[in-house]
Amino acid sequence: MHSYIRAVDAVNHRVGRIVMYGIFVLMGILLWSSISKTFFLPSLWTLEMAQFVMVAYYILGGPYSIQLGSNVRMDLFYSQWSVRKKAWVDLMTVLCLIFYLCVLLYGAVSSTAYSLGYWGSEPFSYLGGVIIGTEEVGRMERSSTAWRPYLWPIKSIMIVGMFLMLLQCISELFKDVLRLKDYPV
Repeated sequence: MHSYIRAVDAVNHRVGRIVMYGIFVLMGILLWSSISKTFFLPSLWTLEMAQFVMVAYYILGGPYSIQLGSNVRMDLFYSQWSVRKKAWVDLMTVLCLIFYLCVLLYGAVSSTAYSLGYWGSEPFSYLGGVIIGTEEVGRMERSSTAWRPYLWPIKSIMIVGMFLMLLQCISELFKDVLRLKDYPV
């Protein structure tokens, strides 16, 4: 368990520290949007690109937030509890979160497969086939805005973010189990 915790925490720490600077990318896009609307012709891409950057920012930054313990929790009673009681409550809530993340991951994979032109019922095998080259990409989904970007890149980022969040939640589950067994975390 300790090696899994160290590996997952290290990956999510690095990803989180890199993604943390995405706020400056977002600020740059929004600054350009303001300048172009004021002095030039408005850019078509700025609003949607800002939305994509924001999605990547919070989806990829979520596991780092969980790792740091900066997620929102009801601290009215929690802060007064013993370490064991906190571990039990965290264990139960992280199990619910893992189930929810599995559902979200399935939805993200299905949505990404759809955005690549797949309408079947096996999105995992289709995406695996696309990655190794045995499946072909169909008619790709595009946004309905004037800029019309392809949607598969941001949906792929959603898959990566949900997967990293799932790994981090399993790491948190292991930490709670170790706390209950009085092992150092």
